[in-house]
Amino acid sequence: MLNPRRIDQALTAGSLGVSRRSFVTTTVGGAVGLALLPGMASAQAPKPGSKPTEQPLAFVTIAKDGTTTILCNRMDMGQGVETGLAMICAEELEADWSKVRTGFGDQKAAYVDPLFGIHLTGGSNSVKNSYQQYRELGARTKAMLLASAAESWGVPAASLKAENGVISGGGKSAGYGEFFDAAMKGTVPEAVTLKDPKTFKLIGKPTGLVVSQAKSTGTQAYGMDVQLPGMAVAVIQRPPVFNGKVAKLDSTEALKVKGVKAVLPVALDRGGQGVAVVASGYWAAKKGRDALKVDWDLGGVAKPDTAALTKQYLALAKTPGTPAPKPEFQADASAWAKAPRKITADFVFPYLNHAQMEPLACTVDLKADRCDFYYAAQMPGIDAMNLAKTVGLKPEQVQVNVQMAGGGFGRRATPATEWPREAAAVAVALAQAGKPMPVKVIWSREDDVKAGYYRPMTVHRAEIGFDAAGKISGWQHRIVSQSILKGSPLEGFGYQKGVDGTTTEGMRDPYEIPMNLSVHHPDVNVPVLWWRSVGSTHTAYVMETLVDEIAFATKQDPVAYRLKLMEGNAKADRHRAALQAAVDKSGYGKRKLKPGQAWGVAVHESFESVVAYVVVASMKGKGKDRQPVLQEVHAGVHCNLCVNPKAVETQVQGAAIIALATTMPTHRVTFKDGVVEQNNFYDMAMPRMPDAPKVMTVSIVPSNDPPKGMGEPGLPPLAPALANAVARLTGKRQRELPFSFA
Repeated sequence: MLNPRRIDQALTAGSLGVSRRSFVTTTVGGAVGLALLPGMASAQAPKPGSKPTEQPLAFVTIAKDGTTTILCNRMDMGQGVETGLAMICAEELEADWSKVRTGFGDQKAAYVDPLFGIHLTGGSNSVKNSYQQYRELGARTKAMLLASAAESWGVPAASLKAENGVISGGGKSAGYGEFFDAAMKGTVPEAVTLKDPKTFKLIGKPTGLVVSQAKSTGTQAYGMDVQLPGMAVAVIQRPPVFNGKVAKLDSTEALKVKGVKAVLPVALDRGGQGVAVVASGYWAAKKGRDALKVDWDLGGVAKPDTAALTKQYLALAKTPGTPAPKPEFQADASAWAKAPRKITADFVFPYLNHAQMEPLACTVDLKADRCDFYYAAQMPGIDAMNLAKTVGLKPEQVQVNVQMAGGGFGRRATPATEWPREAAAVAVALAQAGKPMPVKVIWSREDDVKAGYYRPMTVHRAEIGFDAAGKISGWQHRIVSQSILKGSPLEGFGYQKGVDGTTTEGMRDPYEIPMNLSVHHPDVNVPVLWWRSVGSTHTAYVMETLVDEIAFATKQDPVAYRLKLMEGNAKADRHRAALQAAVDKSGYGKRKLKPGQAWGVAVHESFESVVAYVVVASMKGKGKDRQPVLQEVHAGVHCNLCVNPKAVETQVQGAAIIALATTMPTHRVTFKDGVVEQNNFYDMAMPRMPDAPKVMTVSIVPSNDPPKGMGEPGLPPLAPALANAVARLTGKRQRELPFSFA
């Protein structure tokens, strides 16, 4: 996760590739000043109500008929934050929810994350970081409406009441739309009184997404759907190995394809080169690309190979790495070697593709003095700076129009602005060729599978000593994984003392155990990126399967043993509550399962929310073709105050299905001589409807504490819970994902 203090340090060190001044004046906006960036506020910091992030007019618009549009300062990729943030604002605004509509902000100052001070959709931070902000935005808007009505009617504002989009008092009433324009010309209040949570009408109530009807009827527009007058469509032929370059190009046959307008060499991310085929539509562009003849220069380019990397990583994991800098990872674990019982285990996790439903697409409209971009942007501020450099304009001449995304899971947040910059390069090449026109660059599924960014391949090695009672005397642990942050513009945010914090997140907690953790970060010619729940995708699996294995080895109930390991940890109250919620709902310990079925348990905290799973699984098939069947999934969730229970439920359900995918045969990305071996979903297993559990429940622990994130935490504990059930059914511990029964 990103740390505000580390952001300030990154700006100080210049690791974003821009100066502090240019970052603040272009990405965050000159008006926001330094006060928005934690650790950078001066004595003359703006008063509350004067920052762009606190200006109602940047977020709320009310039409004469009362239709209220509330803009989201993030990108929505299906997690429902455009509805969640609107609910928070509308609660304090006392808006008529039936008239609320949503939209997106852009790269301007108002739409930064109010805690981090940068434009960011990620880390499950949307509701968590903007909860207070959107409450105050709603309260400020309401206060300004009341002031305007009071002035119009010649009565004290205190005598008026605002409710359900209507202001009333003194025998008069009128809708918000009557006063909005005048109200927004008034003074933004410096301080506002927020509602008592006991009086909430929207927050905490299960609410459908504002865009549900559009999505379910096929009318919702996504980044892929942008259409501009005179627009062309382009696809890019990329080298078979990352960073390859064009040695020889024959475009003769491609240019003969009906609809093809141009064939242009373009610069790619990370120094590679590709060839763009520009046409009147996607199919013509694809056919033109198929007709290209390209000889690639792969000299000096490293060609990763999964088999060789696995061998290398396993060997590295046996040697001490760079110590993880957190104190809880620096315990003396040497006693493990003398313990009466031991576990030595190696775990292997593959590269993974994000597999978002909507492939990447970016539309560029380049003019001499302005450039508009249309795409699903997770970091539009940083993107705007990078894109301005690519098209040769000033940042203020670039406009990023944030679109709805059909899934993302981290793929749309590349710190170097990889795929939008490639689209910008196509637009520039067209202009230089004397053929300026708006252009949409589309990635096919095969493009993204074979030439995208991936979750890093990772190996863990654990050496654990314990006694007959399950008391752990030492836990020596090593992780081998590429760093996501090292060498990127975000290196200063979480790469400390030679260790990428995204690699180790999720280790140890909430268990009070003596762990010594070190890390190796090999350099590999494979671009890597965060993947839904980032490091917890592998750390949760390792922790929860090993803890379960110790419980089994010492003949202890897996739930009771976990609770025992949490003893003395005051921070584990939420873990205990989430685990108990799942246990209670599932009937664990109170009902007998059918023959051939087994329980599986896991609990994990990520992004400050805790999810526990109690699952029921069985097996089907024989021999190496055996596969688990996930019969039931019962989730216990502690995310503090739950703004929208329906959204939390759907996020947990979706995350569980993605986690199930990681256990399925062939769900991985592998390399042979530098080339990705997979092409599409037909050779990279994905869950189908019959694979979904027959029963899935989500129990949310009540809380009035400020909300935490829920976009990602539902994913990490599902795979280990299933693995623990499988171990009881087969007697074999699954040390590798996806599962193997060979």
